[in-house]
Amino acid sequence: MRPINVAIVGATGRVGQELLRVLEERDFPIGELKLLASARSKDLTIAFKGKTYPVQEMSAEAFKGIDIVLASAGSDIIAKLAPQAVEQGAVVIDNSNAFRMDPSVPLVVPEVNGHTVKNHKGIIANPNCSTAQLVPVLKVLHELGGLKRVIVSTYQSVSGAGKEAMDELENQTRALMNDKDYEPQVFQRQIAFNLIPHIDVFLENGYSKEEMKVVLETQKILELPDLPVTCTAVRVPVSISHSEAVTVDLERPVSPHQAREALANSPIIEVWDQPDKGIYPTPLDAAGKDPVFVGRIRRDTSSENGLNVWVVADNLRIGAALNAVRIAEYVVEHNLLRQPVAN
Repeated sequence: MRPINVAIVGATGRVGQELLRVLEERDFPIGELKLLASARSKDLTIAFKGKTYPVQEMSAEAFKGIDIVLASAGSDIIAKLAPQAVEQGAVVIDNSNAFRMDPSVPLVVPEVNGHTVKNHKGIIANPNCSTAQLVPVLKVLHELGGLKRVIVSTYQSVSGAGKEAMDELENQTRALMNDKDYEPQVFQRQIAFNLIPHIDVFLENGYSKEEMKVVLETQKILELPDLPVTCTAVRVPVSISHSEAVTVDLERPVSPHQAREALANSPIIEVWDQPDKGIYPTPLDAAGKDPVFVGRIRRDTSSENGLNVWVVADNLRIGAALNAVRIAEYVVEHNLLRQPVAN
């Protein structure tokens, strides 16, 4: 197999930087590497595997000869650039919201619905970070007891809103600790020492757009379009890792012990569930790590066949970069590139 030519769109951002780390950690077989960003970053250079690469301005011409585009930029930008990359023969793996709900575009977590990748027409969507860590857990529970209803409350770190959001949390915390004012620039309200039940815009149904992403993407990935799912999404003053309190109603009874055993058998889930010994996952435990961590597995005392679980993962990895690279690996392994792989 020849090396794979890769372009990263949004290479200077947090997810773009994490993509480079994951590609190196997993020794992805890169041939040519192009790092693309906006015009204001085009004079920068980035080191990768001991070499220095110039950052180029995003353009249709930049995709010539590229096999896989790992895209991490705004939806408006990707909606324009992705078709141009596909025309050049590339497979685009997109982290934005631009194509997730397009019926012709697979929305993929490889360990959950990797089989749908074979249906791609040049674009494969990466789910929202909160969805990406949720669906591997739901798949296991569905196979055990049949999902009847899902209730999710998310506790999402500021890194999900980008580098400026992380800076705002740090600077605002420092200012308040020194009795100084710091007006919010990124968030709607003060984020330091606070919780904000407002991620993305609010819709006519009263849900935020972020909450509806979790609902609709979960249904699509699990291939359960009629599954009742509801979500409340909250921004919390944590730098990295999203946490989720998840309640499921099942068709059949499943004991916490059965759930623990089944979840522990997943290749991407790590069970930390001895709360009496202080063993349960927190955002700090998950930061910088690959697994989806699950703990606090217990019966829901308000429901006949209900379970409660606590789910934590690094949103920059499993929720973005790692899942995108796993999709790329799946594409290569199953010979689903749009240009010949063999020499």
